[in-house]
Amino acid sequence: MSAPVAHPTPRDRRRWAQYLVDERAEARVYRNLAARRTGEEREILRELADAEGRHEAHWVGLLGGEPKRLPQPSLDTRLLGWMARRFGMIFVLALAQNAEARSPYDNEPYATPAMVADEKVHHEVVRGLAARGRRRLSGTFRAAVFGANDGLVSNLALVMGIGATGVGAPFVLLSGLAGLLAGALSMAAGEFVSVRSQREMLESTGHSDFVDASLPDLDLDANEMALVYRARGMGADEALVRARRVVEAARAADRSQPYRRPVDPVEEHDVVGGAWGAATSSFLFFASGAVIPVLPWIFGLEGVAAVVLALALVGIALLATGAMVGVLSGGPPLRRALRQLAIGLGAAAITYALGLVFGVSVA
Repeated sequence: MSAPVAHPTPRDRRRWAQYLVDERAEARVYRNLAARRTGEEREILRELADAEGRHEAHWVGLLGGEPKRLPQPSLDTRLLGWMARRFGMIFVLALAQNAEARSPYDNEPYATPAMVADEKVHHEVVRGLAARGRRRLSGTFRAAVFGANDGLVSNLALVMGIGATGVGAPFVLLSGLAGLLAGALSMAAGEFVSVRSQREMLESTGHSDFVDASLPDLDLDANEMALVYRARGMGADEALVRARRVVEAARAADRSQPYRRPVDPVEEHDVVGGAWGAATSSFLFFASGAVIPVLPWIFGLEGVAAVVLALALVGIALLATGAMVGVLSGGPPLRRALRQLAIGLGAAAITYALGLVFGVSVA
């Protein structure tokens, strides 16, 4: 525990007390997350909580003991704690990654160099844990998020362009519903083909049992199996060691059972996701996004009122999806949200302008 400073100012003490409660709250977040995990992830999260506890002890020492009154944790820390108790681990870790990247200790004269270094390491540790979850989500989540975003943008652009030509509200509604169905089917089919093709390509480059039955007959010294590993990028010495180990294992195996080599971890490719899951998610989320721009016409609005409400609803949805992608990717959520909004409304503005230019009068 750190020795108290001889004459700290009231401002120093308020700042240290804030650090104290924030470190304490962050430790609770990691312990809450650890309670919901098992194995190595649980141990890592507990170690992070213990490190925050050491930082907490540093500020208690500078304050000369536990203060009688403490401030509330910062809003970011309280929000993180609330989400840690209610939401999925991947989402919370992504937020924690952003929080660890904003360490206040870089310019804090009373923080030790070890504490500054700890915070930077914590960012990398949390980033690594979040990356595991992102890999597990990659296939279906990508289809879901981008399906919803495509539905929002493409159908908003469609109804804006059609509406600007001067046609009646029923025609705009039918066009929007047709765009929803056509787009959702197209997205699902494209996602299915994409994911299935990616899996097939990876399978063609992964583990093959073509040679396994012949492994016991290979020469240990002139080991052709080494060429297989060299062809995959290993150095000559490492490939020879691996090949010798594989052949020895094959010779030691029960000859009455066909021998199969263990699959190398690098050959696993479950992160691609399932084709049917990706296609279904893409269809549903495109449809859920594409229905939002036509809601005003579904409920009987038309003209300027329908256009303004559609823009407002889609704008909110674009901000939400952009912020979610930003959080889960470890980027700034506000910047991603505004970028998503600008792209979506920009596409709608262009098609609306084209509809005005090529507008027709329907008898």
